Parts: sequence; structure tokens; C-alpha cells
Amino acid sequence: MDEKLVYKKLGERIKQLRENAHLTQEKLAEKAGISLDYLGKIEVTINKPGLKALIKIANALDEPLVSLFDFKI
Repeated sequence: MDEKLVYKKLGERIKQLRENAHLTQEKLAEKAGISLDYLGKIEVTINKPGLKALIKIANALDEPLVSLFDFKI
């Protein structure tokens, strides 16, 4: 499994869930307690989020953590 591909798919999945929830990056970042810059860079695979950030994002999206990884490689 390629690490870069996993982070790319993860960023795409977070963006998809955010858009499905009708949230802007700014609103999701605020709800998750992370910076807008950090979230934006996660979505475009510049930043590699840790577990703590992923938990915050999942909670802000009202999604189980595992749903962030619901993608095919």
C-alpha cells in the first residue's frame, strides 16, 4: 500500500464528507478546532494528519472515524 496514495484518498474523502455536510473549509476547521490552513492542506495532501486531528475532523463531521477511510485504493 502506497502511503502517498492513502493520504491523497484520505484528503479527498474528508473533502467529500465536508461538501456532503454543506460545510465550508472554514466552518469545518472551526468546528474541529483546527486551523483553516491545516485543513486545506490535508484536503490537498500537503499535510499528513495525525490521529488526534482525524478524530477532531470526524467528530466535527458527525461521522465515525472509520468513515474517513471509506475509500478504495
